[in-house]
Amino acid sequence: MTAGPGGALLVVGDVVTDVVARHRGPLASGTDTAASIRRLPGGAGANVACWAAYGESRDVRLLGRVGADAAAWHERELVACGVRPLLIVDAAAPTGTVICLVDTRDSAERTFLTDSGASLRLGPGDWSDTLLDGVARLHLSGYLLFSEPGRALVPVALAAARARGVPVSLDPASAGFLTELGVDRFLALVEGVDVLLPSRDEACLLTGLPDAADAAAKLSRHVPLVITKLGAEGAMVARSGTVCARVPGAPASPRDSTGAGDAFTGAFLAALLAGAEPEEATVTGCRAGARAVERVGGRPPCGTD
Repeated sequence: MTAGPGGALLVVGDVVTDVVARHRGPLASGTDTAASIRRLPGGAGANVACWAAYGESRDVRLLGRVGADAAAWHERELVACGVRPLLIVDAAAPTGTVICLVDTRDSAERTFLTDSGASLRLGPGDWSDTLLDGVARLHLSGYLLFSEPGRALVPVALAAARARGVPVSLDPASAGFLTELGVDRFLALVEGVDVLLPSRDEACLLTGLPDAADAAAKLSRHVPLVITKLGAEGAMVARSGTVCARVPGAPASPRDSTGAGDAFTGAFLAALLAGAEPEEATVTGCRAGARAVERVGGRPPCGTD
């Protein structure tokens, strides 16, 4: 695999096994609910890497931690998607598992039950500055911020990237976990990040503002470039306290919204690496998000497919 014209993308984040249960109708408490259930490779970090590599001969690398139980499978799936896996096999913890409950009546909206497993143990000891050799962009999964080892890894990776002039992006990952972490703590941890890619809910949570545009503008006073993902409505681009572009969503027939934000992020970063301006890259991200919701699971059509 050869690097594209913009160099390599290094993603640091979670690799998990998704169990996707698509059900039509309310969950029946205390008894059975019919569902279509699939076991698929997932994880926000891994999904971003796969969508960044999708369809291109591009050097995309993924640093993550998995258990011995599923390490070989996850490595094969990543390679099949064009990603160079840099996986640490954890002898003490199993691979993380996420149960994704997808209500097919409601725009394929999903609810997650998350056991992050070995991903929670990715830390500074897994980092080496040589990981940045040939890297033009570093992307950090927000899930790193929800464990002590991950929180310790983030400033180490940020400092190494700054020393080499490598821009860093981060996706906050989870409004629920953000609430537990705390807004002030999150903003302190992401000091020095160049690009923030929150969802609408995450942007509003991080600013305390109910309007997504106001929230994006406020966040862009803390982070140079903020790309706020709005689901089917598209996305907006904010810099220096101002929303400077609004990009409409691409048409889609949703089946499963799992990983749609990851698809957006991966395609957006790939476009930046190829030389696109943020507004153009946002259009690319919206198209990838639309493709993602038409599929079951969080990956592009490779690997398990």
